Amino acid sequence: SQPIMGTILNLTVYGPDRDQCEEALAETIATMRSLEAKMSRHMADSELSTLNRTSILENPGQDLLNVLNLAQDISRKTSGTFDVTILPILTLHERSDGIVDFKGNSTARKLVGYKNLVIGKDSIKLNQPGMGVSLDGIGKGYIVDRGVDQLKDYGFNNVYVEAGGDLMVSGQKSNDTPWRIGIRNPRPEQKKELVTLQVSNKAIATSGDYFQAFSPDLKHHHIIDPRSGFSPPELASCTVTAPNVALADGLATAAMVLGKDAALDLLEPMQGCEAYMVTKELKQYNTTGFFS
Repeated sequence: SQPIMGTILNLTVYGPDRDQCEEALAETIATMRSLEAKMSRHMADSELSTLNRTSILENPGQDLLNVLNLAQDISRKTSGTFDVTILPILTLHERSDGIVDFKGNSTARKLVGYKNLVIGKDSIKLNQPGMGVSLDGIGKGYIVDRGVDQLKDYGFNNVYVEAGGDLMVSGQKSNDTPWRIGIRNPRPEQKKELVTLQVSNKAIATSGDYFQAFSPDLKHHHIIDPRSGFSPPELASCTVTAPNVALADGLATAAMVLGKDAALDLLEPMQGCEAYMVTKELKQYNTTGFFS
């Protein structure tokens, strides 16, 4: 376990040689930290911070290009309910203590729009002054994916990599059984049976109103609808399974914004992706293949 990306990174590797396992883990953590240093909006010298500060980034690294292109694809598939240019509104909420001025919110909303993020091979540009990008809803997933890829390159196929609710499991546990993953109850003060999945070679990401709340009643939190500038009112959490963590991460965020009906319509036909949602009243909904 290591602190990273404002959360705790947990890695489990099974292999015949402890020293080789520990060497692979150390190298993988170093790689994941280097990716954080490129993609974090909180690090002043990161590529992302340079883009946000100057509205243009020349000669971006391939990893930033990869994650932004995936983000744009998710934005198109979700009709803009997932949008990495949400930063102006997010910053407003982070500074507001849960009380957002409607005029300020209206001004910030005008700076949000994924279509004004222009990604080229040699540069990335924000078309409107004052725009900004946050990779909070996808960057962590991408970094977890890269960590899993590196462990596989070292020859370790039975691995578990998790950071702040976003995880990938590959292969089996040491006794040749599938990984067993529990889904957090978004309201732990209300006791209910733990929902679990047995999975292998699958990514899982959970978004919830409890991860970073701006108000005690969880009405205002870090997941924001780009269309309204406020947190969506229906869901307390959404867990998505997908072929990779970055995709699961982005879709879980979009589902929170969309609400259960539109999210089910989006995810039900999407190959390799399933969802489990809990409303603020603790009613549960899922796509047909989530538990299969």
